[in-house]
Amino acid sequence: MEIELQLIQLFVWVCAMYDKHPELKYQRWSNNPTQPRLTDQEVVTIYLFCVLQGRLQQTDMHKYIRDHWAAWFPHLPSYQAFNHRLNLLHEVWPVLLGELMAQLGTPVLDQVSRLDQLLDSLPIMLAVRGRSYQAKVARAHADQGYCDSKKVWYHGVKLHVLGAKQYHHLPVPITLCLTEASRHDLPPLKEQVLAPLPGTLFGDKAYRDQATTQLLATQGTTLCTPDKKEKGQTVYPPGHSGLWSRFVSAMRQPIESFFNWLLDKTDLQRAAKVRSGDGLLVHCYGKLAAAFFLLCFYP
Repeated sequence: MEIELQLIQLFVWVCAMYDKHPELKYQRWSNNPTQPRLTDQEVVTIYLFCVLQGRLQQTDMHKYIRDHWAAWFPHLPSYQAFNHRLNLLHEVWPVLLGELMAQLGTPVLDQVSRLDQLLDSLPIMLAVRGRSYQAKVARAHADQGYCDSKKVWYHGVKLHVLGAKQYHHLPVPITLCLTEASRHDLPPLKEQVLAPLPGTLFGDKAYRDQATTQLLATQGTTLCTPDKKEKGQTVYPPGHSGLWSRFVSAMRQPIESFFNWLLDKTDLQRAAKVRSGDGLLVHCYGKLAAAFFLLCFYP
């Protein structure tokens, strides 16, 4: 019964979002007057519901609905048609995600005037190691980059997240963006794509940049990053200490916990089965929407 209530809640919420954003209903008008029997709202609901139930691959989603929820979705098409419909709806997911982020972040941001904020990136991998050199999937969005934490070359994108720290809770995402894998972590911050609020911002060594630090200071944001050893150095230079680096790392721990939670719920990092640019957008924004739905309604 609890699962059925969750499915009903999801469908009602998706329908409400479609009513709030009429552009979602008209985004794929065509000369074909025949409307699909399975509505777009049902397709979106199926995807979100299946992710919440741990069915993370689209083949598993289709089989799960066909075998267990056929009475609820009697017009479920073939897997190929279902997958095609999902890819057609790739523009829906950022809108839904934006609504969830606004609902999640508004109470937290309204309570404080200055925030401890956390910034980090997560690689989303379409192909790794040797296969990354020949990968051609989603070339409009993805390319080859290096993941330093895993010591691996990969073809894919990066998810950049700026979050507000909470006591004994996961950070609340304030802004996020996707970039190609080869792009350095710093430009989205320098270009104000990830615009921090007044307060203290903790990032890793990739964000260590004097010009950016000065720019953020003018808007009331203090950027804190670990001290960096030069190549070949075994000790920190004069005036620096490993204690500061450990402090910054401890303050950044919640954003790493958030990424671990996100991977546990959605397996977002593994995108090896994605076969198109639209499919990549569904994989990224759709799974993020499912995860943020959990944070909003099942904290």
